[in-house]
Amino acid sequence: MLTEVLPQRASAAAETAAAEPPAETGEPPARAKRRRRFVWAPYLYVLPAIALLITWTYAPLAQTFELSFYDWNLMPTQPKTPVGFDNYATVLTLPELHQALWNTVLYIGAFLVLSVALPVVFALIARRVSGKAKTIYQALIFVPFLVTPVATSAIWRWLFAPEGGTIPAVARSLFGVEMGNVFRDPSWSMAAVIVIVGWQMLGFGVLVVSAGLAGISPDYAHAASTDGATGRQITWRITLPLLSPSLVFLSLMTILLSAQWTFPIIDLVTQGGPGGSSTNIYYLLYQFGFRNFDAGLSAAAGVVFFLGFGLIALLFVELSEKLSFHDN
Repeated sequence: MLTEVLPQRASAAAETAAAEPPAETGEPPARAKRRRRFVWAPYLYVLPAIALLITWTYAPLAQTFELSFYDWNLMPTQPKTPVGFDNYATVLTLPELHQALWNTVLYIGAFLVLSVALPVVFALIARRVSGKAKTIYQALIFVPFLVTPVATSAIWRWLFAPEGGTIPAVARSLFGVEMGNVFRDPSWSMAAVIVIVGWQMLGFGVLVVSAGLAGISPDYAHAASTDGATGRQITWRITLPLLSPSLVFLSLMTILLSAQWTFPIIDLVTQGGPGGSSTNIYYLLYQFGFRNFDAGLSAAAGVVFFLGFGLIALLFVELSEKLSFHDN
C-alpha cells in the first residue's frame, strides 16, 4: 500500500511545482533588459550604405532646402542674401512653371502607354516565342535602353531630318504629309521627344513585365484551360491580375522618372523649345540654376518638385497594396 501512495504523492508534488510561477530574483525588468548584450554586427553591415545615403542624398537635400531661402548667383565671391520665402512665391507664380507642369503631365500620360501598356503586349507576345528566337526578340527590344542619350539624339535627328530623313520621306510617300523640322515646330516637338524617349524606355518596361510573368506559375493557366477557359479569358482574368504587382511598380517608376528620362533628350534635341513647348519641370529647374544663374530660385523649384513627387509616391505606395493582387 505504501509503495502505491508514494508515487502518487510525488507526481502531485511535481504538478504543483510546475504550476507555480518561477521565483523572482528581485531584479527589476528594466535592469534585466539593460543587462542583455547589445549586438552591433547587424548595424555595422548597413553602416556603409547609410553613410553613402546621408552623404549623397540627405545632405544635398538639406543644403538645397537651406539655399532656397537665399539669393545667390553661384559665384563663390558673391555672398548669399537672405530673401525668406520670396523664391517660393516667385516660382509658384511663374507662367513658365505652369506650362512645364502641364507638359510633364502629358509626358507622364504618354509614357504610361509606351512604358506600361505596350510592354505588357510585347511581353505576352514573347511568351509565345521559344528557343533562340525568344532571346533575339528580347534583345532587340531591350537594346535601345542601353544606348546613351547622345547617340540616341544623333540617330533620331538623322531620322527626322527634313532633307533626306527616313521618317519625313515615309510620311511624304505614304501619307502625303510634308514634315519640316519637327524639333523646331511647336506642334511636333513634344511628340518627337515622346517618340524618342518611349522607344528607348520600352525595353525597361518589357524587362520588368517579363520578370513578373516569369514569377507566375503556369499551373493556373493549365487548370483554367482544363476547365474550358479561352486564351483571352486566361490573360484577362488570371495573368493580368497576378501581374498587377509588377504593373503597379512599373507605373510608379514611370510617374516618378518620366521627367528625368526626358531631360537629356530635351537638352540635346529641343532645348525646351520652341517657346517652351517641349520643356518639363526638370529642364525648367536646370534653366533657373545654370542658365539664369539663380541658385536660390532653382533650389526653391527643386524643393517644390521634391515635395510634389514625394506626395505622389506616398499616396501611390499607400494604394499599391489595395491595387495589387498577390499570388499567396
